[in-house]
Amino acid sequence: MHRRQFNTTGLIGAVSLMAYSRAAQALSLADLSGADAASGLKLALEKSAVAAVSLLGTPDGFMGNDNVRIALPGFLNDAARWLKMMGQSQKVDELVLGMNRAAENAMPFAKDMLVGAVKAMSVSDAKAIVQGGNTAATEYFSSKTRVPLGQKFLPVITQATAKLGLTEQYNAIAGKAQSLGLLKAQEATLESYVTGRALDGLFLMIGEEEKKIRQDPIGTGSALLGKVFGAVR
Repeated sequence: MHRRQFNTTGLIGAVSLMAYSRAAQALSLADLSGADAASGLKLALEKSAVAAVSLLGTPDGFMGNDNVRIALPGFLNDAARWLKMMGQSQKVDELVLGMNRAAENAMPFAKDMLVGAVKAMSVSDAKAIVQGGNTAATEYFSSKTRVPLGQKFLPVITQATAKLGLTEQYNAIAGKAQSLGLLKAQEATLESYVTGRALDGLFLMIGEEEKKIRQDPIGTGSALLGKVFGAVR
């Protein structure tokens, strides 16, 4: 008699568990509140931004990463290879290292602005971005923060590049090259070039972090991220 009661109770529990599991699997974006979508996205963006800044804002954060390392632009990079053949390797290497160190020095200044931009995002923007592509949030993020971040980076990078012995030579050659159409306007001075590449590297790495979160939201250890991004998988 007791065995039958136990089996019946176990069966009811199993059915209830299956029903709960199916309901959880059926969760879609439509079931999420705007607040959940916004909170999940903001958490993802903040995690991505802080992780990217931490990775890049350390010695060799740029120099040691093939995906973001800053080389000389265009024909200047070709000229650098020729200079190395002429025994000028040390000067070229010092310039490239200095550019990357300048970018690394600027990264910690991005954190507060990035986090502030995340907190200012609207609920409607957040819910739309959750449904977007693998880097939809990063693209939105870039559109809102790239210009002010560039303004924040420029003086830091200018101060760092001013210490390089070849900065004036770079600017003289690059300025002439730009007037001949061989370089873009933003590549005509060392500080503007490094600032642009530093921003490119930052948003590239934020995008990589966003992809990881979208692909494995449960792996982040956040129930909210699992709920939000799991609903659009």
